[in-house]
Amino acid sequence: MGTPLSGARTATTAVTEPRFEAVAAGPEHGEPLGQLFVRSEVRCHCRYFHFTGSTNAWLDRCANHLDENRAEMLGALAAGSDEMSGIVAMEADRAIGWMKVASADTLPKLYSQRLYRKLPCFAGDRAGTFTIGCILVDPARRRLRVAQSMLDRAIATVRERGGRALEAFPRRAEGISDAEAWTGPFSLYERAGFRVVHDFAPYPVMRLAL
Repeated sequence: MGTPLSGARTATTAVTEPRFEAVAAGPEHGEPLGQLFVRSEVRCHCRYFHFTGSTNAWLDRCANHLDENRAEMLGALAAGSDEMSGIVAMEADRAIGWMKVASADTLPKLYSQRLYRKLPCFAGDRAGTFTIGCILVDPARRRLRVAQSMLDRAIATVRERGGRALEAFPRRAEGISDAEAWTGPFSLYERAGFRVVHDFAPYPVMRLAL
């Protein structure tokens, strides 16, 4: 077996993880968020749950009228609308993550979907219930705990706003792509203490009591 030559040095490459901060989204994050959606090739600009037209009309808008989604996103941020309430992960002046976190009554389209409509877990007093509508992380910054940092900030922010519960709608299945996990992975919420309140594969409902 050979031995290292005397005085030889082993080359090493330092790997520097990005430094970012998860903060509540505001009007100043409009342009960075717009760039994040473009870089990620996600054409919705977080407007799907607020679009009232048909499925075909939505597909047409995303294919041919992307500027409308972008303009509505920027307008909602500028107005402080709950439609763009959420957490943004900022790396210097660059947005590398987005998490939609809004009061449940802001997202009737989500709760009226066939999978979730009239479930017993949504009965009773819903005051103070918040919802994680979606998560987007820059493809170049995935698996670096960006989503975890945004979720931690989201929980703290909802508590500050007097929220009583935070609900999530992950897809729990093996081998799904990042695009299919746009509501967040099951394991992310499980680690944060969310509990399954309605379970059916592959779309459980999870809730964190605050």
